Amino acid sequence: MTTMSNEDLKQEILRLTREYSSRVHGQNRPGEDGRPPKFIPGETTVPYAGRVFTEDEVEAAVSSTLDFWLTLGPEGDKFESQLADFLGVRKSLLVNSGSSANLLAIAALTSHKLPAEKRLRPGDEVITVAAGFPTTVSPLLQQGLTGVFIDADPITGNPRCEQLEEAYVPGKTKAVMMAHALGNPFDLSTTLQFCKRHDLWLIEDNCDALGCSYTMSASSPLLADYPKEPRNPDGSLTKYTGSWGDLSTQSFYPPHHLTMGEGGAVSIVRQAALKVLVESFRDWGRDCWCPSGKDNTCNKRFGWQLGELPEGYDHKYIYSHLGYNLKPLDTQAAIGRVQLEKLPAFIQARKDNWQTLRAGLADLEEYIEFALPTHATKWNSDGTFEWDSTGCRTDCSWFGFKMSIRPEAPFTRTDFAKFLDERKIGNRMLFGGNLLRQPAFVQLKHDNPAAIRIIGDMRGADEIMNRTIFIGTYPGLSHAMLTYIIESIQAFCRQSVSSSKLH
Repeated sequence: MTTMSNEDLKQEILRLTREYSSRVHGQNRPGEDGRPPKFIPGETTVPYAGRVFTEDEVEAAVSSTLDFWLTLGPEGDKFESQLADFLGVRKSLLVNSGSSANLLAIAALTSHKLPAEKRLRPGDEVITVAAGFPTTVSPLLQQGLTGVFIDADPITGNPRCEQLEEAYVPGKTKAVMMAHALGNPFDLSTTLQFCKRHDLWLIEDNCDALGCSYTMSASSPLLADYPKEPRNPDGSLTKYTGSWGDLSTQSFYPPHHLTMGEGGAVSIVRQAALKVLVESFRDWGRDCWCPSGKDNTCNKRFGWQLGELPEGYDHKYIYSHLGYNLKPLDTQAAIGRVQLEKLPAFIQARKDNWQTLRAGLADLEEYIEFALPTHATKWNSDGTFEWDSTGCRTDCSWFGFKMSIRPEAPFTRTDFAKFLDERKIGNRMLFGGNLLRQPAFVQLKHDNPAAIRIIGDMRGADEIMNRTIFIGTYPGLSHAMLTYIIESIQAFCRQSVSSSKLH
């Protein structure tokens, strides 16, 4: 009997892996890849989001596991480089979640290695938005900073950036950290001009928005800051969200635009010095920048004297920050690399699914207020948008299909959510709604009133909390699923109207 070589044995394992995945993971395939997931209306759950993968990702995971590097290594290096290339940023660093990415982005800006006037210190203020996911905001408060909350626009789900100036306090405000809500870019033109005017950091929480792009008007004075970026024929500039601020963050949790199961990233947009700081806080707070498995990148491993340590103390064990260990596994990065190859198709599917839902529900505007991209003023039946006078445009990589139930509708948001649940159609609120109403924030305001400052009456964030819901646009939705969603919502609205007339 001939003994298989190690390489042949590995290839046979991978062949069988692909066969197994093909047999058991059919429900996780892209919705329209020629082998759509099996769907029985009313019986099969239609998730609002989920993992979308084929045999390719499973093979990559098993292959990496067989190599058994485990900790972040060669696959991670390649993924970081490929993600940075996709976004058009200087460097991307993998972490174990999007929440950790937000924590690291803020922690890096507290470093004593930054100029004193730029460093975030306890009591400094960071402007953020009231409606959204809590871990956009939690790192501010965990670092002893004051969160300054501006309101949200119920139509876009994004911050009311016209309130930024009202939120600013000279000598106290140091940064802005906000999320692009549900794959819809916030007003980057207004925000960037504000940050430039007051010399503030901008951290883009891009966790729900990978693949979104923002077009800066040809007349914008900000274009002078991007002299080497290629222009559109009309002189405007289009770049992905996550590539405009100083730092940006990503999440690779299963509902997101690509997944590693868990995982995230911090992207350093321009300033190389920030890479060293983010990496230090990610990697235990160490001062050394040697990659895993390498010991003397600087060629002076025993030539440093820092803190009160003796000269020559091993640089691998010098700690300049109070850091964490927030790295993912190399196997996760292997999965992510395959997902990155599919990302353009995933993004297009999200756009197409959003348009399918919007067209299918267009006659329900009397009861449902639908989302619009930032800077858009109207959706047209041909799928185009009308735009405001700023000259700025957004192209959304939709995380979800957002709807707000109008006050005059014959049903409430809760009625609608319960109906969708009964029909096994996945749905979610816009995350935490008005975060200031959440128990943790109410308690914080009681225990430490100085931790939070509020701008305005939060009417928009409250509207989102009370009236808004979203359903899926993710690439796992098949045409049959989308048709079922549309027909179900249409039937619910007709039934609600009929019932209200009877009463």
